[in-house]
Amino acid sequence: MVGGLLPAGTTLPPAPYLLVVLLATGGVAAALRRRRPRVTGRRVLALAPWMALGSAVHVLHVVDALPPVFAPLAGSPAVYLTVGSLAGAAWLAVDAARPDRVAATLAAAGALLLVPVVAVAVGTGLSPAGARWSAVAIALAVPIAGAAWVGLTRLRPAAAVTGGVGALAVFGHALDGVSTAVGTTHLGFGERTPLSRFLLELGGVPPVPVLGEGWLFLLVKIAVATAVTWLFAAYVRETPAEGYLLLGFVAAMGLGPAAHNLLLFSVAA
Repeated sequence: MVGGLLPAGTTLPPAPYLLVVLLATGGVAAALRRRRPRVTGRRVLALAPWMALGSAVHVLHVVDALPPVFAPLAGSPAVYLTVGSLAGAAWLAVDAARPDRVAATLAAAGALLLVPVVAVAVGTGLSPAGARWSAVAIALAVPIAGAAWVGLTRLRPAAAVTGGVGALAVFGHALDGVSTAVGTTHLGFGERTPLSRFLLELGGVPPVPVLGEGWLFLLVKIAVATAVTWLFAAYVRETPAEGYLLLGFVAAMGLGPAAHNLLLFSVAA
């Protein structure tokens, strides 16, 4: 933990790697700002595989399945800047070559990179118990997120304007909440983020089946995700490009950790 505020395991790569990561990130950000590709809900939604990709690569780092020369790029937070730069560069390339097929091509590219990374992780050894509980987490998160989304759009019909990006934000945080609760209750995993750990270790919380005491963490995650989506509805309606991008970032903050949980449980439990 860095200064008691950042997640445990947060480290910076050696200076040469850090310089490369920062230059790549800055270069891609500048190129995106200069070209200003059109931002739509579908295009932001197409980044979902890339959100999972960063977490999957980090799992390879955790289980020591990366060549030493690449390992420093896969630590946290360097891996997210690295994969974010790749995603931005892919967006630029696709926007220049196939502007009419950006969403589909961007999603396909992310998926094509994600599949072999997951395969390598699974190849290090599959944990039957971890894989089973990961499947349980997904099975629970889908109806929970669905109910939260239906409730949100009924209470505030205007939130429906956020579309798939808003739904992804709710689902990502629901999946993170369920997977974290399952991992701490049944697989002995801990939580690295101080605030999350506080919620999970709060005394006096009665356990419930499957989720244990982690149901409180899940409840907070869903409450925050739905509240943010509720607030972003007007932003997306008035300034779609910025609204979708920022809401996509919120979705990544849920989907990324959730993907990390599910893959790590499946190979390291």
